[in-house]
Amino acid sequence: MHPDVQDEPDLVAAYTPPRQEWLRLNMVTSADGAAWLKGLSGGLSSKADKRIFGVLRGLADVVVAGAATVRTEGYGPARPRESWLAMRAGRTPAPPIAVITRRLDLDLGSPLFTEAEPYARTIVITTESAPKDRREEAARNARVIIAGDDRVDMATAVRELRERGLSGILCEGGPRINAQLAAAGLVDELCLTISPQLVGGDAARILNGVASPSPMVLAQVLEEDGFLFCRYVREVGDEPSA
Repeated sequence: MHPDVQDEPDLVAAYTPPRQEWLRLNMVTSADGAAWLKGLSGGLSSKADKRIFGVLRGLADVVVAGAATVRTEGYGPARPRESWLAMRAGRTPAPPIAVITRRLDLDLGSPLFTEAEPYARTIVITTESAPKDRREEAARNARVIIAGDDRVDMATAVRELRERGLSGILCEGGPRINAQLAAAGLVDELCLTISPQLVGGDAARILNGVASPSPMVLAQVLEEDGFLFCRYVREVGDEPSA
């Protein structure tokens, strides 16, 4: 639909980042702005949304999510897909999952930690104040990054990931993590699926935190079955993310 009208667009070409260091958010929302339905994002999704979700993961060096999202959505490790072979040439078959957690209140015996392949070992980004015994337990099956004292400092977290060669960062939420990244000026792109339904209720918006105006430019719109798939990029002239 925008910027060009075409049928069956090449999704990989449409979503390939313009540069190596790129941080994008990927979220789904109802038409009235709800970030979930009955506590889960899946109720707002569609087949096309899942296809784009897969492409974005395939293009990413690392997938970032907050602890609440990991718990609620039942995260496991990303599994290699046949469709990723070409887009991940020269990289690991699947990206690692990086979990942002202030207190390490995670099930460290879950498949996310015990079933991840060695090349995509799960990453835990936490704080100095997280319990030492929990950090030691996490280190048995995950790579642990300390990024802050009492709270995870997002700029430090992003820098630590990129120093490990994980430059293309895909953040899947939740809204609090999104808001912190936006407030730190780290968001290069928002991939937003708009679901054609009204939800109401008390669901959060896709950013849930302090006010942090971030001018964006609408770069692309795709449509299928009434769902809109929008790409918003940092306004031209802004400084690139840290």
